[in-house]
Amino acid sequence: MRILALILGLITAPAAAHEFWIEPIAYQIAPDRTLEAHLVNGQEFAGTRIAYFPGRFVNFVLFSGEEAARVQGRPGDTPALNQAPLNEGLHIAAYQSRNETVGYETWEKFQTFVDHKDFGDVLSLHQARGLPEADFEEVYGRYVKTLIGVGHSAGADRRVGLETEIVALNNPYTDDLSDGFSVQVHYRNQLRADTQVEVFSKAPDYSVTIALYRTNAEGIATFPVEPGHEYMVDAVVLREPSAELASETGAVWQSLWANLTFAVPDRGN
Repeated sequence: MRILALILGLITAPAAAHEFWIEPIAYQIAPDRTLEAHLVNGQEFAGTRIAYFPGRFVNFVLFSGEEAARVQGRPGDTPALNQAPLNEGLHIAAYQSRNETVGYETWEKFQTFVDHKDFGDVLSLHQARGLPEADFEEVYGRYVKTLIGVGHSAGADRRVGLETEIVALNNPYTDDLSDGFSVQVHYRNQLRADTQVEVFSKAPDYSVTIALYRTNAEGIATFPVEPGHEYMVDAVVLREPSAELASETGAVWQSLWANLTFAVPDRGN
């Protein structure tokens, strides 16, 4: 396991290499309170809050048990999620962005992203496709979730239909996490085996540490967690865009960013 207090690649990479996540104002609330969460784009649990704009997302949905409801708002609302709970129990908020593009003037900038996300020998694939090594485009999309406990907070995370998705195998608000927290990474109908998972941990003093893990044959990664900390888990798919998407955007690569946030309560307080 590698613990990184600072990842230099994040400094030099373009904006598209930043994380995008859902950050609840409170990860656990009483049943009579409102679910509130920001959409954030940035680095190491710090960034720019994004207002509610329907034109920027494909889906923004709440799930709890068997219930589901679209997140409703007015353009410009912040926090972007400001809605009554569906019931008492674990809530999943899921957001799929619309695609955006980023340009790379040099191969070196793209290689920084490739190395950071551990995609392997992309250069050989790039060259085999006869693509230019300068002035090319990437198209990317975000597939993000957060877990919020309401009242007793009981329940379980599950797949909610995102093309790539991180599913928590523990309930952070009710389970014994002394043996660690497990997530399973999905891409379409496949489990993502031997895939890098990046875990950001924010302590109560707002310091952030970053650790890199790999999934096993079942797409599962397990990592230690601490009470009072917030967590963000990230896994990225890199693929060749469809002919239609390539024609529409001019992009030669496509990345799909899965992200999951949750907190571990400090039950001693």
